[in-house]
Amino acid sequence: MNSTTRTRRKRACRRANRPASALTAILLGTAVLAPTLAAAAGGVSVEKPWMRFIIKARPAAGYFTLKNDGDSAVELTGASSSGCGMVMLHQTKQVNGVDRMMMVKSVTVPAHGSLSFAPGGYHLMCMEPQNNMAIGASVPVILKFANGKTITATFPVKGPGGM
Repeated sequence: MNSTTRTRRKRACRRANRPASALTAILLGTAVLAPTLAAAAGGVSVEKPWMRFIIKARPAAGYFTLKNDGDSAVELTGASSSGCGMVMLHQTKQVNGVDRMMMVKSVTVPAHGSLSFAPGGYHLMCMEPQNNMAIGASVPVILKFANGKTITATFPVKGPGGM
């Protein structure tokens, strides 16, 4: 086979693979965005979820933004995950100049507002990380609200620096 024939075949293969490449790009984009947004009825959604995991002997922490596009406030009352033995709502507060983690019973997100769960503030405390809690993996987290509704979101697991 001469070089002209090889070049023509390569071009034909590239053209034939374009639809597959476009589909692959769409599917990869969907996979990347899927953990970014999980929605529930009533206009409440979870954005940018992730779990900080250090070692199995220490609690992990869950971070995300809870967005409420609804016309009334919503109250987050708890969470659970197969990646944790127990999940608690926590808030970091300064007490006498020292950061302390305090358990909270609930967190209210105002109508048409949002609340960030971030290092140094509100967060989910994942006690007793399970075997599926590993850097590079993802764990499901179920957020529970006072009105009985729930949202399940996928939290990618990252290392101590959020990477």
